[in-house]
Amino acid sequence: MLSIDISHAASFLSLPYEAALRPRLERAAGWLQNGGGKGSDFIGWVTLPRDYDKDEYARILAAAKKIQGDSKALVVIGIGGSYLGARGVIECLCSPNYNLKKKSTPNIYFIGNGLSSDALREVTELIGDDDFSVNVISKSGTTTEPAIAFRIFKELLEKKYGKEGARERIYATTDKAKGALKTLATKEGYETFVVPDDVGGRYSVLTAVGLLPIAVSGIDIEKLMQGAAREREEALSKGLESAEAQYAMSRQKLSDAGKHVEILAAYEPSFRFMAEWWKQLYGESEGKNGIGIFPASVEYNADLHSMGQYIQDGPRTLMETVVSFEQPLNEFSVPFAMGDPDRLNYLAGRKLSDISRMAQEAVKAAHITGGVPTIFIALGIFKVYDFSIFTALAAVDYNVLLMIGGTMGIVTLFIESKMPARLAEMLISRVPNVKWAVTVLALFAGIISAFVDNVATVLMVAPVGLAISRKLKISPVPVLIAIAVSSNLQ
Repeated sequence: MLSIDISHAASFLSLPYEAALRPRLERAAGWLQNGGGKGSDFIGWVTLPRDYDKDEYARILAAAKKIQGDSKALVVIGIGGSYLGARGVIECLCSPNYNLKKKSTPNIYFIGNGLSSDALREVTELIGDDDFSVNVISKSGTTTEPAIAFRIFKELLEKKYGKEGARERIYATTDKAKGALKTLATKEGYETFVVPDDVGGRYSVLTAVGLLPIAVSGIDIEKLMQGAAREREEALSKGLESAEAQYAMSRQKLSDAGKHVEILAAYEPSFRFMAEWWKQLYGESEGKNGIGIFPASVEYNADLHSMGQYIQDGPRTLMETVVSFEQPLNEFSVPFAMGDPDRLNYLAGRKLSDISRMAQEAVKAAHITGGVPTIFIALGIFKVYDFSIFTALAAVDYNVLLMIGGTMGIVTLFIESKMPARLAEMLISRVPNVKWAVTVLALFAGIISAFVDNVATVLMVAPVGLAISRKLKISPVPVLIAIAVSSNLQ
C-alpha cells in the first residue's frame, strides 16, 4: 500500500484547489470505471487485477516453469510497454543486477528496443552456448526494432535446435486474432499469449506481456496480482481521498501554476526502470494536442551531483515527486576508522539507511526553499521475500552477536573482581560532588567509545555507574543515561 504527502507542495497551490478540481476528477473517475470518455475502448487495465483471464494465467505459469527448466536465459523482445513494465518490476523486486546474481532462475535479456548491432552482439555473446528461449512481444509484429531482433534470434534458435526444437522455445505475446506475428505464430506452432484488445501496451504489465518474464524471474505473480487488486480496491474505496486521486489533483494544479516539468526521483537504484516505465506512461498518455506535463526522472544520490544544481537553482518550471521506501531489506553500519582520516567517525556505528534519510531531509529542505514543490510517495518493503529459516539466519550479524557476547563475559569477570566498586570509591574520593562524579564518568565513556563499540562501552562502564549510585544512594537512571548518551557521541 502507498501513501502520499502533498503538504510540501501546498504552498505552491492556489486554495481551495481540491474543490476546483473535484468535478473534473469525478468525471474522469466515472469514465475510467464505466466508460464513455475518450479512449474508453482501452480501459481494460482498470479492472485487470480482478478480471484477468484465469486460463491464460495458468498457461503463463506453466510456460514460465518450462522455461526455468530448459533454459539458462530468456530473451525478451519488445519495445516500449512491451518490456518497460516487466523490466521495472524485475529490477525493483529482484535486483538491478538480476543477471549477475547467483540464482536458480534464468538470466533475462531485454532486446528489440533499439537498433544497435553492438548491443545485439553483446547479448548473443553473453548467452554463449547456454540453452535459451525467446519471448517476442508485439501487438502487430511489424514494429521495426523488435521485428528485426526476432528475425535474428529466431535464426539463432533454429540453427542451434533445428526448426522443431526452436518451435518449443519461442513464445509469442501478440494480438488474439490478427497481425503479422499472430499469423507467423499460428503457422509455425509457437505457444501464443494474448495482448488484450482493451489494454494499451504501456498498461499491459499485468497481462502476459509482463507476467511471463516476471514469472520466469521467480517472482510470485499470484501475490503480484493480489497486491494490485488490493491497491485497486483501496483507491476505489477512498475515492478522492486516495493517494492516486490526491496525486492526480496536485500535479494537475501545479501544472496550471506553471510547473510544466515533473521530475520523478528515488534513492534506490532498483527503481530506475520503474521510473523509465513511468515516463512512458505519462509521456504517451498526456503528451497530446500541445499540452501535457513533461516527465523526467533522476536517481538520487548520484544525480544530486549532476542535476541537483539545476533542480535547486534552474528555471522554476519544475515540480518533484520523490518515491521512498520505508526500510531496506539489508543494512550496513558505518565502521570506525582509526585516526579519522576522512573526518567521518561522527557517523561511525550509524545505519546507512539512517544517513540516507538525513540526506533526503536535507535535499527536501533545499529544493522546497529553492522553489520546487515536492510531492512524497511512500511505499512499503518492495523486495521479493523468502521467509525461510535459512534466510533469517543469513540476515543475522554474527560479528555483532559474538562481540557483545565476548564483552559480556569480560564484564562478568570485571564485576566479580570488585573493580567497579574500587573505581567508584576512587572517583568519589577525588571529586567534590555527585554532578562531578557523573560528569567524569560520562567523559570517560565518551573517550572509551572512540576506540570500542558503543554497546561494549556501555556494558563496561555501566557497572561503575551502578556502583557509584549504590554508594551515594542515588537513582542509577540519570547516571546510566549519561553513560549511554556519551557512549554514542562518536
